[in-house]
Amino acid sequence: MTLIDTHCHLDDPAFDEDREEALARAREAGVEALVIPSVTLERIPAALQLAERYPGIYVAVGIHPHAASTFSPAALTQLREWARHPRVVAIGEIGLDFYRDFSPREAQREAFRAQLDLAGELGLPVIIHQREAQDAVMEELEQWVAARPGARGILHAFSGDAAMARAAAAWGLALGIGGPITYPRAEALREAVQAVGVSPLVLETDSPYLPPQPYRGRRNEPAYLRLIAEALARVLDLSPEYIAGQTTGNARRIFRFEG
Repeated sequence: MTLIDTHCHLDDPAFDEDREEALARAREAGVEALVIPSVTLERIPAALQLAERYPGIYVAVGIHPHAASTFSPAALTQLREWARHPRVVAIGEIGLDFYRDFSPREAQREAFRAQLDLAGELGLPVIIHQREAQDAVMEELEQWVAARPGARGILHAFSGDAAMARAAAAWGLALGIGGPITYPRAEALREAVQAVGVSPLVLETDSPYLPPQPYRGRRNEPAYLRLIAEALARVLDLSPEYIAGQTTGNARRIFRFEG
């Protein structure tokens, strides 16, 4: 089974003590590649160093909505420069978070729009963060997709309803499915996944966050992606191998990986 973790914060300090061991476990579990999404400008150089050091590691560059108040024209210029690095495959994670509201909502919208435009300018996919901001995110994405036929992207840690899943899939966007698909109370997520099937799905761990059910309360890591694939297979009544093949193919298409 060959898997791609489309969202893994391997640069997080939670991996400082055993990063190489975690990567070895991931490879043993069939994870052939992973994408490290950025959250702040300060963390991007370390992520790029990891990508340069280890095969199969790629980076998305962007400013998370929590840090949107730090966004500026100078930050956008720096992101544009980093985005030309050969190991950078996306702009992200970007979006809106109206749950925490760590940055003013208008600042979040401005940063989100500017980074969507940057992705369009460079022909890169986007990795979207959304929490308690479903309508606002879909409004922005609908305009972005309409202006850019063939635009690519992933709704990270998808938590919307079936209607949102269908709309995103119709626009050609993928849904990132991670540990929550294994949670007993995540029936709405399972219903959304069943509404669209496997064709618009990709797998992610969001390590070190959102571990699958057997590891709740502990650090998540990319090796657990296999458990997510197996859970998704049960939800869709498909084989884990088929799920792996479809989601890996989707990730390769979105990020334009070789293979």
